[in-house]
Amino acid sequence: MNIKNNILETIGNTPIIRLNKITRQLPCTVTAKVDYFNPGNSIKDRMALKMVEVAEQEGRLKPGGTIIEGTSGNTGMGLALAAVVKGYKCIFVTTDKQSKEKADILKAVGAEVIVCPTNVLPEDPRSYYSVAARLAKEVPNSLHMNQYDNLANRLAHYESTGPEIWEQTDGKITHFVCTAGTGGTITGAAKYLKEKNPNIQVWAIDVYGSLLTKYFRTGEIDMGEVHPYISEGFGEDFVPKNYDMSVIDHFEQVTDKDGAIMARRLAKEEGLFCGYSAGSCLQGLMQLKDRLKKDDLVVCVFHDHGSRYVGKVYNDQWMMERGFLDVKTFKDIVSSRAHNRLISIEPTHTVAEAVELMKKYDIEQIPVINGNGQVGSISENGLFNKVFSNPEIKHASVEAVMEAPLPIVAFDTPIERLSTLISKENGAVLSKDEAGNFHIVTKYDIIQSLAK
Repeated sequence: MNIKNNILETIGNTPIIRLNKITRQLPCTVTAKVDYFNPGNSIKDRMALKMVEVAEQEGRLKPGGTIIEGTSGNTGMGLALAAVVKGYKCIFVTTDKQSKEKADILKAVGAEVIVCPTNVLPEDPRSYYSVAARLAKEVPNSLHMNQYDNLANRLAHYESTGPEIWEQTDGKITHFVCTAGTGGTITGAAKYLKEKNPNIQVWAIDVYGSLLTKYFRTGEIDMGEVHPYISEGFGEDFVPKNYDMSVIDHFEQVTDKDGAIMARRLAKEEGLFCGYSAGSCLQGLMQLKDRLKKDDLVVCVFHDHGSRYVGKVYNDQWMMERGFLDVKTFKDIVSSRAHNRLISIEPTHTVAEAVELMKKYDIEQIPVINGNGQVGSISENGLFNKVFSNPEIKHASVEAVMEAPLPIVAFDTPIERLSTLISKENGAVLSKDEAGNFHIVTKYDIIQSLAK
């Protein structure tokens, strides 16, 4: 029988999956080591378990003890799983830039979570590095795992991630591409792969706002490189001890926007629902595509699962607020039309006058407006039904036959939202521009805009 003794025995042996659509213009084969197949949904399960095991062997983690760690969420999840199985308590310190889903998941597996500000220096007492170190001194029978400087981190990837990739590719891998955070994954796996074949290229993907790229190129720790960034799970404002820059061949920086957009593309085009760093990893590779040849075999590391980013990367509103989505809006539709003047009618006008306006301007919807604003609407479909049953209604006032007012939305409302407001009974929406003038968008305007 193939029965696992506990959840920790399911860590590792994750699949390598070929990418087919996004990378089709590249000359070579591109694959992804998809580590969200780990039980904690990230590659951090590997090093979390290894850090616990090494700490136990060295006598630093004792029965009934408390694990303390500063984490963006994924390492915490791996440590929490180990703690559940082995009987430890957990206190995790994270930053306020991390997704709410990550903190909620840590709490779900029994951990205590403390949130600290992001935009402070590592040595600031409020930083999550400092708070974790302080708690380790204050909490009895506790151990600060310190994934950044704990060399069991990179050992885990030397012992598991690297060998798995080598075996799964039959030793034919030519490029190993990985985002750079604590340094454990890229250094540990690269060290193993380079021992097998020194010609394997190792490319580290960094984010703008991190100092790692400049440190790699110059050996200088330049705090002037550091500024806030939105990308999660990689990039650093110091150099963790897990790094061995000698096994890395190149550093490439990716913008927050490009990484987020690529993550969404992976879900829609490859069916891989990954986290932020996976999008950035592939984006970095695409930026380096001119360095690739026909016979190359690339392995990218996709660290974690997209479920931890549904409130951010996979949330249209969050993306739009940061300018990451180029979304067409009500304003864009109005600006693209040759004629922007709104055709409206007053409630005291006759139905015949409304019909004449529809014929003259070839329109199907007319808002009914008086001095107080919109009071109703007239539609071709609605008039057809009324005139068919009573031809004399053409002499009646618009007020007597008008339908409900058209919905009014903000001028920057996305097209996707507009489409949900238009139905069989309601064929248009209104909005006011910055000058207070009304404009109309119909279902045909939306269709034409989407077709462009």
